Amino acid sequence: MVIKITLLVVFFAVMVGIGIYCRKSATDVNGFVLGGRSVGPWLTAFAYGTSYFSAVIFVGYAGQFGWKFGIASTWIGIGNAFIGSLLAWIILGRRTRLQTQHLGTATMPEYFGKRFNSNALKIVASLIVFIFLIPYTASLYNGLSRLFEMAFPGVSYSVCVIVMAVLTGIYVIAGGYMATAINDFIQGIIMIVGIVAVIAAVLVGQGGFTAALEGLSKVECTTPSGSLLAGGFNSFSGPDPLGLFCVVVLTSLGTWGLPQMVQKFYAIKSEKQISKGTIISTIFAIIVAGGCYFLGGFGRLFSDSLDVVDGMPKDGFDAIIPTMLEKLPDILIGVVIVLVLSASMSTLSSLVLASSSTLTLDMIKGHIVKDMKDKQQVFVMRVFIVIFIAISAFIAINKDKLGYIADMMGISWGALAGSFLAPFLYGLYGKWVSKLSVWVNFIFGAGVMTLNMLFRESFPAFLQSPINCGAFVMIAGLIIVPVVSLITPKMKKQEVDEMFTCYDKDVIVPAKQSLGNN
Repeated sequence: MVIKITLLVVFFAVMVGIGIYCRKSATDVNGFVLGGRSVGPWLTAFAYGTSYFSAVIFVGYAGQFGWKFGIASTWIGIGNAFIGSLLAWIILGRRTRLQTQHLGTATMPEYFGKRFNSNALKIVASLIVFIFLIPYTASLYNGLSRLFEMAFPGVSYSVCVIVMAVLTGIYVIAGGYMATAINDFIQGIIMIVGIVAVIAAVLVGQGGFTAALEGLSKVECTTPSGSLLAGGFNSFSGPDPLGLFCVVVLTSLGTWGLPQMVQKFYAIKSEKQISKGTIISTIFAIIVAGGCYFLGGFGRLFSDSLDVVDGMPKDGFDAIIPTMLEKLPDILIGVVIVLVLSASMSTLSSLVLASSSTLTLDMIKGHIVKDMKDKQQVFVMRVFIVIFIAISAFIAINKDKLGYIADMMGISWGALAGSFLAPFLYGLYGKWVSKLSVWVNFIFGAGVMTLNMLFRESFPAFLQSPINCGAFVMIAGLIIVPVVSLITPKMKKQEVDEMFTCYDKDVIVPAKQSLGNN
């Protein structure tokens, strides 16, 4: 217990210290929300990765999908690395940075408002962000609860939640985006070291990698059709390839439409830094996401400790990872707690910053308060950070009323990315996107996921899963926007052409990037 508490005290002291150190860079909106658009590649890449992966991934997704798909769940981590990180940076990074600066936007809803010349779109987008970030935050805390109960059996979980919420609030309120980015970098290093150490310890406890694979091959596997499949849990595609594909789509392509993820591209400093950030972010995702799902793939080897009833752990999927870790040495348990706290605090800070900036800049400024000065905006954002953290802490303390971590994240990501991904992606590249197509996609994405949450049993069997439904609305949005744009009025040509002039500006580049005109 002394080791665990010492690690936590040191960890929290560093996080708060950095927040106080960065307070001078958070005196105006540009500095507080975007770090002055001067954040380097390492900080941006780690901020992107640590916002991506949290207790939701480590405890909820790794446990549930490792149990369902076995070692094939590693494909989810690979998809996160190459689709959710590499392709996201290549396809969105440069264009997002250029167009958002040209339009003078600091949030995703503000981007929609200016790109499609509609204040109503901006307000509705900000409401979607605020509403659907709440279940994501709930899933974040629910993952933490499982590990705290395992590591600190004598300590009140409510106290742990309150302490974590307060300390996260202090460094975000004090230092804004820059404090978050620096802390994300430190937290990311902890995550990399921690996941490698934990995987090694768990596999050693099972007799090594080969012995663990042999153990998985002996576990009976049932496919969705109800037939038995020998060796399904250590196979290339697992027992349910279609279900695996939907998880890859939701967790990988989904990042392209999440405001707290895309906003990282707003703040990066230069072209050179985007190239470096792409590589760093991808390597980070391979290690952390790939490692988490790889670890979860061996969950069925711990069936005796999980008390399995009718093929399901008695305490639910969210108990799998904590059960796998509970027999590790105390020092490693301490590392795991700091690892998951790192992942969760970085994601929480990103969520509260995205939510508070959206409410302030997109709903209050110019609508409720017509003439809102810069310092007033920063003050209001800080107030909303306190409110959002208080709400999330309340949800966490009442965690018994929550569902599975993966389901809550599925609802959140499905609604956000289902609403935003297609209009944002096409809006960066195509002048042809119509305003009405964005409205239709907002209503479809948020509407379908809301109905799934309220009337799940009325959906077709395959779409009753929030994961599958979230993947469905994302892919459908990529079809809806161009089809509706084809049959609805376009925006004024002169208006859209001006928005795209940022891509046509001449710049001088080295010969290795261009042969020139000769």
